[in-house]
Amino acid sequence: MKLTINGQEVDGVASNTVTDLLVEQKVKTPVYVSVELNGEILDRNQLDSATLKDGDRVEFLYFMGGGQWN
Repeated sequence: MKLTINGQEVDGVASNTVTDLLVEQKVKTPVYVSVELNGEILDRNQLDSATLKDGDRVEFLYFMGGGQWN
């Protein structure tokens, strides 16, 4: 199956669900990653049930903290 992951076309994806894709793509600390599937941000409880289809667009969104308050 071919997906677009973070703007890059990836062919040969074997994952059926978003959770499986996080493992297949070796995403470190997936608990800190938000996932957008075809323009829709998924709730964490949807990752196991969200199925992937050929041509889907997936974005892994990493939110970083930091900075300094004055």
